[in-house]
Formats: sequence, structure tokens, C-alpha cells
Amino acid sequence: MTAHLSRRICLAAGLLGATALARGQAPATTAWPNRPVHVVVGFPAGSSPDITARTLAEPLSRALGQPVIVDNKVGAGGNIAAEFVARATDGHTVALMINGNLTTARLLNPRVGYDPSKDFAPIALIGTSPLVLCAPVGAPGADARAFLQAAREAGNRWSYGTPGVGTVGHVGMELLKQRTGIAPVHVPYPGYPQVANAMIAGDLQLALLPPSLAAAQARAGKLRAIGVTARTRSTLVPEMPSLAEAGVADLDLEIWNAVAGPSSLPAPVVQRLSVLISQIIRTPDMRARLFQQGWQVVGSSPEGLANRMRADTRSMGGVIRSARITAE
Repeated sequence: MTAHLSRRICLAAGLLGATALARGQAPATTAWPNRPVHVVVGFPAGSSPDITARTLAEPLSRALGQPVIVDNKVGAGGNIAAEFVARATDGHTVALMINGNLTTARLLNPRVGYDPSKDFAPIALIGTSPLVLCAPVGAPGADARAFLQAAREAGNRWSYGTPGVGTVGHVGMELLKQRTGIAPVHVPYPGYPQVANAMIAGDLQLALLPPSLAAAQARAGKLRAIGVTARTRSTLVPEMPSLAEAGVADLDLEIWNAVAGPSSLPAPVVQRLSVLISQIIRTPDMRARLFQQGWQVVGSSPEGLANRMRADTRSMGGVIRSARITAE
């Protein structure tokens, strides 16, 4: 290689790095990260996404050699944080998001300021969890089949609770209605704990709850677990049969959380983060900690998360359109 050609290559490389910095992006080099990495969460401190992000932050900081800072930007069901990250151009900002922000946000509200399919670089799927169909302890029916028969007979005299319009608990129950012929009326609440309390008080007849909450209330004798929204039993609540196992509904419905960055994030950065995050969450200590938080650890590639986003957008989108669910 001539000295002249070598100088030209070095100059080109320098220009590429300068261009990336001028755009507010980190150059795709081994020097990344060269400043703190921010993980944005769209829910308040102490929420499930916040706890997961903070659990991940310390080991990820050690792996990257830079501080990892969790920023809470609360509001609009996580959409404020999601839009912030979609617009980020500093090359050091990512988000820990729930599945709704990465799949159905714009289907529910066309005015949402980002497009999940275009504005994010998928990084890694952290964990998944089915939901549990629950009812008051005095609910009719000796098993899942008999309970759903009673629900069909009750029609719209029964009601079900969710943590809000367009949440997985809402869309999932509408899917269950389509699959089983039940017709309870939707009543939104601020969160899952309030839904559980309303069922205990007798104000609701059924709801889909996270396994940790469902198991705690069922073991305390305050609620009755009817079945899990998965094709097989979940390791999170192995004592509970699935609705598919009970022969009443072929559901494979899960909530999940994942890390994603803006679409401007360089591919080498996305790949490095994906590998590191997946390695970290698969360690025995992290797997146990996430399990205690109610997550079955996955740790996917960017392609794996992208596939999951597309699949859930298709399946949940069909329910949203047919049930005419809007969150405007």
C-alpha cells in the first residue's frame, strides 16, 4: 500500500467519525461508549420496567466501562419515553420498553409521535411472562370450562378489569372473548393492583393478571386462578394449568420487555449491546433476580426481537381492529 493511499484511507475514516459526531451519533468503533449510556424508562420509579432497568444497569455499566444511567420519563403509557428515544441522536441513549410501545402504540392511537416498525433499532428481548385469568374466590364453576360457561351465560352482566385501554390485559381479554364467546364489559383501572383489589371487593368478575400478583392473591385465598394464557404451564407459576391445557382456549399471550434504541443507532453498537445484555441476563444471578421480578429470561438477538415485534403487531393488531379498540 502506498503512503498516499494510506493517507487517503485514514482521512476517509476520520471524516466518517467526524460526520457521525456532527450528527450527534457515536462512531461505530471500539471506542464506544465514550460517555455515560442512558436507559430511558417510561414508567415511574418502582414500576416493573424501572426495576428491571436498574437491575440491568450495574452489570451493563461494568461491561461497558461507562456509567449506565436510568432516566424515568413518565407518561402516556410509556409513549413519552418511547418518542424521546426514537428522536435521540447522541448514540448513547436506549430504552427499556414494554411490548405495547414496540408493537401496537400507533395502531391504538395514530397520533402517537413515533412508528414502532420504523423508528427503533431492536436490541434484545429481556423477558416474557404469560398472564393469568383470575376471578373472585366465590366465582361459579368447578373448573375452567365450567367457569367460562358461567361467563357466557352471564353475558354483559359481568365485567373485567385492566390497567388501561390498549394494554395487553385489555387486548388479551378481547382476544379471549373472541375465542370463547364470553362478553364481559371492560372497566379500566390505574394499574394491576387496583384491578386485583376490585375483584377481591366483588366489583369485577374476571381479569388477566401478571403471574406474581395472581399467585400471591391465590395463595392467600383472596382470588381464584382459572388458567394461564399460554399453550403450556409457565415456570413462573407451575402449579397453575394453562387455558390450552384445560381445553378452553388456545392462547399464547404474553407480556414482555425489551431494550431498543433509535433507528439511528449504528449497527455495531446495536450488536455489541445485544450480545452483552443477553450474556448478562443469562447469568445465574441475573436469571434468578429477573425470575423474582416475574420474568422468564430470553436474551434474544436484534433479529429475534424484531421478529417478535412483527408477530405481536400482526396478532394483537387484528384484535385491536376487530374490537375497535382506541386509546386516543
